[in-house]
Amino acid sequence: MKTKNYKGIFRTAALLAASVFMMTGSAIAQNFNNAGEYMNFMSEEHRKISTDTWDYMKSVAHGKSARKVEKRRSEMINTIGAAKARIKKMPGFEGDVSLRDSVVKYLTINYKVLNQDFAEIVDMEAIAEQSYDLMEAYIMAQEKAGEKLHEANQMVADEQKVFAKNHNVNLVEEESKLSKKIAEANKVMSYYNQAYLIFFKSYKQEAYLLDAVAKKDVSGIQQNKNTLAKYSKEGITKLKELGDYKGDSDVRLSCQKLMNFYIDESNNAVPAIVDYTMKNENYVKIKDAFESIKQSKRTQADVDKYNKAGQDLNAAGAKYNELNNKYNAERAQLINKWNKTVSGFLDTHTAH
Repeated sequence: MKTKNYKGIFRTAALLAASVFMMTGSAIAQNFNNAGEYMNFMSEEHRKISTDTWDYMKSVAHGKSARKVEKRRSEMINTIGAAKARIKKMPGFEGDVSLRDSVVKYLTINYKVLNQDFAEIVDMEAIAEQSYDLMEAYIMAQEKAGEKLHEANQMVADEQKVFAKNHNVNLVEEESKLSKKIAEANKVMSYYNQAYLIFFKSYKQEAYLLDAVAKKDVSGIQQNKNTLAKYSKEGITKLKELGDYKGDSDVRLSCQKLMNFYIDESNNAVPAIVDYTMKNENYVKIKDAFESIKQSKRTQADVDKYNKAGQDLNAAGAKYNELNNKYNAERAQLINKWNKTVSGFLDTHTAH
C-alpha cells in the first residue's frame, strides 16, 4: 500500500520572510532622490523573489513533489539571477553600498540554495522512502536549506534598519499578508513533519515485517513484529506530546489509529502468520519424508502423520487467509484515510 508523501519541503518557504519595511515619503523609483526611494526599490526586488518562492513552495505543500515542479524551480533560479544582475549594477546611495551589497548577498545565497541545495533535495526525495533514516535526513536537509534562506533574509532586514538610521529614513515595520501566510505555513509544516516522521517510522517497519513474511523468514518475522510494536507504542506517546494543531485533531487521531493497527497486527495477526509458516515448513518435511518411502512399505502411522500435517496446515492456512484479508483491508482503509486527512489538513491550514 502506497502512502502519499507531502513531507516538509514547503517548510523552506516558511522561513523566508518575517517582515517588510514601509518607508515614509513618495517613491520616484529610478532617480532615487532620497533614501526612502532607494530602499523601496530594494524592498520591491526582495518582495518579488519572496512571492515567487512562496508560489513554488505552495505547490509542494498541496501535494506536488519537488521533482514534479522542477521546471518552476529552474524558472526561479533564472529570476533570481536576473534580479542579482540588476541590483549589482545599481550605485550606492550617496556612496553607501551596504544595503545594495546585502541584497546582492541575499540573492546569491538564495540562488545557491535553490540551485545546489534543492538539487540535492530533489535527488534525496527519490530515495527518501527507502528507510526512516533517509526520510529523516531528507526533511533535515529541507530545514537546513530553509535556515540558510532565513538567515540571509534576516541579514537584509538588519541592514535595512542600519541604512535607515544612517540616512534618516523613518521605518514603520509592518507584517505583510505574505509574511503572515509564510509564518502560518511554517507552523503547519513543523507540526506535520513531526507527525509524518512518527507515521513513517512504523509504516516502514511494517514493510520490513511484510517482507520477512513474504520470505517465510520466521526469525525475521518475530524480530520485525517486536520492533513494529515498540515503534508504534513510542509513536502513540509522541503523538500525545505533539497534541492537536489549533484544536484540529485529525492528523493526530489518524496517525494514532495506524499506530493501534500496527500494535494489533503485531499481537494478533503475526502469531497466526508464524504458526502457518512453521506448519508449512513441517508439512513440507513430512511430505518429503513420506514420499521417499515406497508405497508398499508405508505404515498406517506414516499415513496418519502425513494426513495430520496436512490437516494442521489447512487449518492454519484458513486462519492465516482470514486474518490476512482482514488486516489488508483495514490497512488499506487506514492508509487511505491518512492520505486524505493530511491533504485536508494542509489545504485547511496553508493559504492558497
